[in-house]
Amino acid sequence: MSGLIALGVTPDPHRFTLAVTPPVCVGRRDHQFLFGGAGMGAAIAAVEAATGRPTVWATAQYLSFARPPATLDLDVVVPVSGRHSSQARVTGHVGNTEILTVNAALGSRPDATAIQWSAIPNVPPPGDCPAIVNDWPRHPDDINAAFEQRSARGRFGATRSMGGPSPDGVSTMWVRPIAGIVDRVTLALMADFLPSGIGHAFGEGVGGNSLDNTIRFLGIVPTEWVLCDTVIEGTANGFVHGRMRLFAQGGALLATASQSMIVRRFAPPA
Repeated sequence: MSGLIALGVTPDPHRFTLAVTPPVCVGRRDHQFLFGGAGMGAAIAAVEAATGRPTVWATAQYLSFARPPATLDLDVVVPVSGRHSSQARVTGHVGNTEILTVNAALGSRPDATAIQWSAIPNVPPPGDCPAIVNDWPRHPDDINAAFEQRSARGRFGATRSMGGPSPDGVSTMWVRPIAGIVDRVTLALMADFLPSGIGHAFGEGVGGNSLDNTIRFLGIVPTEWVLCDTVIEGTANGFVHGRMRLFAQGGALLATASQSMIVRRFAPPA
C-alpha cells in the first residue's frame, strides 16, 4: 500500500472505509471536499483487497461531494471472477448519499508479452525543473502536501492571464510522493492532477471539476518521480476533455488516464 490512503477494514470482507479528513481533501478551508483521485485510489485499494488481484483498468464516475469530517463506505461487488481476471464494481457513499461509483477489471495473465510503443517525452530531469507554485490557497495538511510537483513543460498554477491559449494543449510535470512508494493507488491520485493542465491550455485562470476519471495500468516499476504528460484535447459547451500518460523516470509507461471536466474560471488573486 502506498501509505497515502489509509483504508479501513470491517467484518464484511467486501466493505471498506475511508476517513474523509483534510489529508485526502482539497479546496478552501471552509469548503474542503474529498479529492477525486483519493476516492478512486481508495476504491482501487478496496477492490484489490477484495479480489486479491491487481487492477488493469478502473473508471470512476463522480456523483457528489464528501466533506470532512465524514466516513466514506466502500462496498465491493464482484459479479465475474474467472481463472485470470475479475470484473468488479465499488460504490462509495456517505450515509445514504452516493459519492462515486467505480467499475474495474483486475487480473494478470501468465506468459504475456510486454511491449511498449509509447515513448517518454524529452524534457529536463526533475532536478532541473522549477517547483510549481500555485496562486490559489493550498494548505499544509491537504492532499497537495503529499506530493512534490515540478514543471517540465507548460504554465502551472497561475490564476491570471498567461498570454493566450496554448497551441497544442500539452503540459508536463514531474510528481513524486513525499512519503510512500509509487504503486497503483499513488498513480490513481497523480492521474487526478490532470485538471492542472487546463489553465495552461486556456492561457488563463481556468480549472475543472472532474466528472469522471479513467485509469489504465501497465507494469509498475520502482521510481521516485513520475512524469505526468497531459494533453487537453478541446472544450465546448462548458466542458473540457483531457488525457494523461504517466511515465517512470527510466521511461517505462506506468499508466494512462483520461477525464471529462466542468470548466471553472478562478477569480484573480487580490
